[in-house]
Amino acid sequence: MLTMEEAMLQSHMRFAAGEIVKGTIIELRPKEVLVDIGYKSEGVIPAAEFFDIKTVKLGDIIDVLIERLEDKEGMVVLSKEKAEFKQNWEKILNIAKEGSTVVGKVKAVVKGGLLVNIGVEAFLPASQIDIIPPKNLTVYVGNAYEFKVVKINQERQNVVLSRRELIEQERSEKRSKLLSEMMPGDIRKGTVKNITDFGAFIDLNGLDGLLHITDMSWGRIGHPSEILKVGQDIDVVVLDINREKERVSLGLKQKLTNPWEQIESKFPVGTRVKGRVVNLVPYGAFVELEPGVEGLVHVTELSWTKRIAKPSDVLKPDQEIEAVVLGINREEQKISLGIRQLEANPWDLALEKYPPGAKVKGKIRNLTSYGAFIELEEGLDGMIHVSDISWTRKINHPSEVLKKGDEVEAVVLEIDKLNQRISVGVKQLSQDPWDNIDHFYKVGDLVNGKVTKLASFGAFIGLQHDIDGLVHISQVSEDRVDKIKNVLKVGQDVTARVIKIDKSDRRIGLSIKAANYSTEQLKAEQAILDSLKPGEDLVALQHAFDAADEGRDERD
Repeated sequence: MLTMEEAMLQSHMRFAAGEIVKGTIIELRPKEVLVDIGYKSEGVIPAAEFFDIKTVKLGDIIDVLIERLEDKEGMVVLSKEKAEFKQNWEKILNIAKEGSTVVGKVKAVVKGGLLVNIGVEAFLPASQIDIIPPKNLTVYVGNAYEFKVVKINQERQNVVLSRRELIEQERSEKRSKLLSEMMPGDIRKGTVKNITDFGAFIDLNGLDGLLHITDMSWGRIGHPSEILKVGQDIDVVVLDINREKERVSLGLKQKLTNPWEQIESKFPVGTRVKGRVVNLVPYGAFVELEPGVEGLVHVTELSWTKRIAKPSDVLKPDQEIEAVVLGINREEQKISLGIRQLEANPWDLALEKYPPGAKVKGKIRNLTSYGAFIELEEGLDGMIHVSDISWTRKINHPSEVLKKGDEVEAVVLEIDKLNQRISVGVKQLSQDPWDNIDHFYKVGDLVNGKVTKLASFGAFIGLQHDIDGLVHISQVSEDRVDKIKNVLKVGQDVTARVIKIDKSDRRIGLSIKAANYSTEQLKAEQAILDSLKPGEDLVALQHAFDAADEGRDERD
């Protein structure tokens, strides 16, 4: 209650809106405080207007501003804050100069920021609350902080505050202190502030340092978020300091022993190791042998015999595999591994298993324009060149006599271990008939055969010993023949006489019309054949192609 002296003084005062009077706290309620100002009715003040409601006691005398003498319930509406604001504005102007520091309590969230009570109501923009503007402003309501007075507008009687500038100032002081004290090799506590693709920024309590992704772990990391989270507290090692630019490089893996320091003793060259496939690339597979240690299996080290286009054809991510250590480069932190070395190299035994001259059997696995591949064993092929299929026939493509899947026999001709090639031949299974051609055929002999091909210049006749003879178009009939297909057909049986044998060029000339000639007539016909122009050469390559085509036309 007011004293007699205060009551007498106040009795002379005018009770009117906007006046400041003294009042006695007579009741504390959950959300409001009841005050006696000596008027016919008590007044109420919201509890939120008190800096700390816990310190308010019954009987306390306070200054209040009369907002309304009577509300709808007949109570006087009072304001402690507005009384303080009115009384303190001049005082605030003297104490809270622009740039000075004040203590205030956050009252409420308003558009664009917070309302703060520093004796008068002041505005704290959201951008000035903290270094990083917070998303939830309500967490600040009811809390007291230190603020910097940024601007005072006397006409509007408002004050603009900043908490961020004080934080930045404090951080700057801490940053300067940290930079002067910090040394490479120090272990410092920090908090993960931000994560990027290349690393993470760590707040060292006043100074941000960069923890690069390559310094996070001795092992493979795809992204920093795999091992760090924003807000996480960690211990880091100071790697480098640039005091002029205020930059600090940090490390996490440096707290652990470098697994590459004793790598040669852990994984000696030639030993078998186990690991997990962690990455597949076009040129090989990376295998984790232990945390921080990976080896590369190059695509060429996957198999001795199979031509593997890409590692993903035979390996999968996270697959557990076994390999052999081929080489170590500790400085570059590289280990070369091989999978094919787990088995004996079949090419080391190839010369012993398939010596030149040996007969082999196998299925035709593939046909190409230049030959056929025969599978000798799994992963080991022999190649039959098109020229090694027949001693006597001109074969343009192996498909003329061989089919994929055929079981064939051949003779080993050569082994090239360096280039991993085995050459085999089919014709070598039999003797070259041209070596004994004089025993088989002589000029003047009568022979029987079938027409095998037709060409513009004549017809090929299939004889015994898999040899073809050629009847030139001039040797078919005594009458002039314009087109060979008009008188001969493929598959037709014919009788002819041998009129020429050329061992060096492996040619036999035949004559159908000379089948009944005398010796003198044969000599004359042979002279005619000998005088043929080069373009009419009996076995010219282009004629062989023409013959094959015309042979097909004839069958059609």
